[in-house]
Amino acid sequence: MKKFLSFAFMVLMLTALSGCAKKQEVEELQPITLESLGVTNNSVQVVPDLETQEVNVPAVLVATAPAKELVPLPPQGPYRPTDIEIQTALSKAGFYTGNIDGKIGPKSKKAIEDFQSAKGLKVDGKVGAKTWEALGKYLSAASNIDKR
Repeated sequence: MKKFLSFAFMVLMLTALSGCAKKQEVEELQPITLESLGVTNNSVQVVPDLETQEVNVPAVLVATAPAKELVPLPPQGPYRPTDIEIQTALSKAGFYTGNIDGKIGPKSKKAIEDFQSAKGLKVDGKVGAKTWEALGKYLSAASNIDKR
């Protein structure tokens, strides 16, 4: 048992030491900067015109620009409306008279089915891409009227 424990301890130590060595190798790498490439912020590269063999105005100026704030990308795939948006749009379309509480219950399901039936869509009681395409117009039309 003691031999097994000492062997396990040795394997653990070797693993830890080899991991540290790799970390040191990574830390020694330095990032490439404009200064290390011999380029300064005021340098100008002149590109000759091949047709006339004359020198043109400087073609490339190296300058530093302020960093832009990163904006998150929208989620991939079709837009998925919230339950409140669905109920609001159904209400604006005249198919839902219940409370807009964000809970899709029997009244909301019935309103969705009635809307789908009236618009010639597949009646399944679910707000998929095609149903929302037709229903979302009522939500956006209502919000445009409210902004005036």
